[in-house]
Amino acid sequence: MGRVYSRMVSPKRELRKVGLTVTMSRIKVLDVLASAQTESRHLRAEEIYKCLMSTGDSMSVGTIYRVLAQLEMAGLVVRHNFDTGQARYELAGDDRHDHMVCMDSGEIIEFRDQQIIEQQKRIAKEQGYELVDYRLVLFVRKDIRTEKSVGGI
Repeated sequence: MGRVYSRMVSPKRELRKVGLTVTMSRIKVLDVLASAQTESRHLRAEEIYKCLMSTGDSMSVGTIYRVLAQLEMAGLVVRHNFDTGQARYELAGDDRHDHMVCMDSGEIIEFRDQQIIEQQKRIAKEQGYELVDYRLVLFVRKDIRTEKSVGGI
């Protein structure tokens, strides 16, 4: 797995570690993703562009896509395709987690469940394989019955 940017001593050092030249474009994209990570947000390239523009930084959307591809290949960024038609990005990290996507709001919820990982390892082993990696995305809707009982209706 990759590194957790928020724990990086220096983004410049991390870029060098993975063999990438330190550029302002790469640092700016990493900074935006690090800010989004504190809120568990998964950004599209266009959202990164808007964040940069709001701080007075200019970078073309094409450059952002190129930088994201380079950071992904280097293991610093993870790209997700949640069946929404547009890739979303987050910093790579050692904190294994899965995702739920609300079909009504588009909200992406991160969760961790060690039992799921153990179950998948067991299934792979029973079939004569070793689990190397997996991706789990649950597509969900709010349970109206739960909302009513929580709201006291």
